Amino acid sequence: MEPAILEADNVSLRFGGVKALTEVSFHVRRAEIFSIIGPNGAGKTSMVNCVSGRYRPTEGRVSFEGRDITRMGANRRAAVGIGRTFQNLALFGHMSVLQNIMVGRHHLMRAGFLRGMLHWGGARKEEIEHRRAVEEIIDFLEIQHVRHAPAGTLSYGLRKRVELARAVAVSPRLILLDEPMAGMNLEEKEDMARFIIDLNQEWGMTVLMIEHDMGVVMDISHRVMVLDFGRKLVEGTPAEVLAHPQVRRAYLGEDVGAEPVPA
Repeated sequence: MEPAILEADNVSLRFGGVKALTEVSFHVRRAEIFSIIGPNGAGKTSMVNCVSGRYRPTEGRVSFEGRDITRMGANRRAAVGIGRTFQNLALFGHMSVLQNIMVGRHHLMRAGFLRGMLHWGGARKEEIEHRRAVEEIIDFLEIQHVRHAPAGTLSYGLRKRVELARAVAVSPRLILLDEPMAGMNLEEKEDMARFIIDLNQEWGMTVLMIEHDMGVVMDISHRVMVLDFGRKLVEGTPAEVLAHPQVRRAYLGEDVGAEPVPA
């Protein structure tokens, strides 16, 4: 069994008098796909924001690879190996697909800003190396045909793919995916699921995913956690989670506690 790459210990988050999360604890093992599900307002994105550094927990602790990152800023977390996508696309619409993905490599560039602009010293060589890495990502996500198109002109499904590409460009060991398939048609969902599986299996990335499509979650996840009103309801394999009475009631519409009706 792989060790934990991410651990959340009794994480609580409050906004004034509103409790977004209450004493949530879980761990994500290295090289697994771990999904968080729950109804709207359950605290899923709040939990991911606590992991990415966008929010700081009111109480509790978040650790990455054994290191306490609870008070670490979002930019620093990207530098130590955590990448993410957003539920609402955060692309630069006027910039090309290639330029958007190159933004994801920014923290990996060692040359200073002036040297990079003027291609002094090793800056030119470094840019070529990063461009090569970005082209590999473009090929992997099958967006070669739009590499020079402004991101804002693309279809929604392609923009979601570019958002994923930019997160992958960070070279994360843990990638956080916030509803990567929201708004997609069936074919686009199948493609995205395939990319996520390949990132996990071939690229060795650990995946923490929020997704509403239960079919996708149960098909590709190694383990699943259910949140409800900011509290953890259950955590386990897809089969274990689906067997939980409250999950069956909420997601499958089964009245688990009802007595069978006589024939």
